[in-house]
Amino acid sequence: MGREISNAPTNQKQQSSMAYTVEQLVAVNPYNPDILPDLENYVNEQFEPERMSTQIVARILIKALMATPAPDFSLCLFLIPERVQMEEQFKTLIVFSHYLEAVNIEGPSLDKFLDHHIANSGWVIEKNENKGQLIILPRNEFNHPELKKSTADGVPLDKIARIIPILG
Repeated sequence: MGREISNAPTNQKQQSSMAYTVEQLVAVNPYNPDILPDLENYVNEQFEPERMSTQIVARILIKALMATPAPDFSLCLFLIPERVQMEEQFKTLIVFSHYLEAVNIEGPSLDKFLDHHIANSGWVIEKNENKGQLIILPRNEFNHPELKKSTADGVPLDKIARIIPILG
């Protein structure tokens, strides 16, 4: 019994020194159900809904929507709280994803969707002789971003000049 008591502090030290990263845990034994609590803790630490930026989430969803045959969009939706999905911009993306999943290029559902957005969202359809139809969306922050130069990320030239002789 005395042996067990004396080993307890060393066991704690071994556990803290043996703390693996998530990548290591998954790489060593990806099908081990014992690592599930560690993975859940990692996801809970990484995903903080209260600090979520809806603009960034919308951009990620649009990128996922562009890969439509793949399930990326629907998988991303599972990570977004339902209260956020009820915002208008996300509802539009969700409806659009449903249309894309069940689209018949010449079907009435696509025409109905386009007519709705022409009337309500300011979409314009241009008809070209060579290219068919072109949908023009109204300018907004997502499809016409402005470039902003960040001075905080700049590195002064004198700092870089010190490194150049070392690299050569």
